[in-house]
Amino acid sequence: MPRSLALSLSLILNLLLLGIALVGWVAPNVPTTFNPHVAVPTIAASARIHPLAAVIGSVTIGELIFIAPGASVRGDEGQNIYVGDHSNVQDGVVIHGLETFEGDHELPENEVQVSGKTYSVYIGKRVSLAHQSQVHGPARIGDDTFVGMQALVFRTELGDHVVVEPGAKLIGVKVASGRYVPALTLVTTQEQADTLPLITSAYPYRNLNEGVVTVNVQLAKAGQPKQISR
Repeated sequence: MPRSLALSLSLILNLLLLGIALVGWVAPNVPTTFNPHVAVPTIAASARIHPLAAVIGSVTIGELIFIAPGASVRGDEGQNIYVGDHSNVQDGVVIHGLETFEGDHELPENEVQVSGKTYSVYIGKRVSLAHQSQVHGPARIGDDTFVGMQALVFRTELGDHVVVEPGAKLIGVKVASGRYVPALTLVTTQEQADTLPLITSAYPYRNLNEGVVTVNVQLAKAGQPKQISR
């Protein structure tokens, strides 16, 4: 291999590694039959993406968002994933969606509508996605909502100020604002969703999300720490 080529390859590799170290794995999607248009993530300057997190394809990340180690936000199948300001995507969280296009036609059954726009996954402002939770599109999560550890939200829309306790699973339903989903509950019918309990002053986790958001906004503001050499 000519020395100039070797030096060029070495420089490219070093720049790639530096980029990963600074902002995580941020990359366009690859063209496919279900997603022929290549999109690059749009990320606010104030957002912090951990080096071990990945953000790929048709994704918009808002202001002061912290994306933690091991999180994966993939807009490479379902297109248009949106995460609103001051939300957080914690360790091991997966945000993904079913294909929203196939060839030259749209698949509206795999989309949600918000303010006249279509999304695979729409996550509002000040939303907490706790460790190892999964949000799989089509899905919509309203403002100030908490999705607990190892919970699943699939083909589901959550209102504002909802609490999904750890391990709960929601599939194919709509949950009204101000409700909570007890831990380990499986909700697969609209009748079940409509009878979920209301959040009252007696509910012990009614203010949980507010504290979680405060913590993670500070983590975003702090910027990327330097790795300790050993």
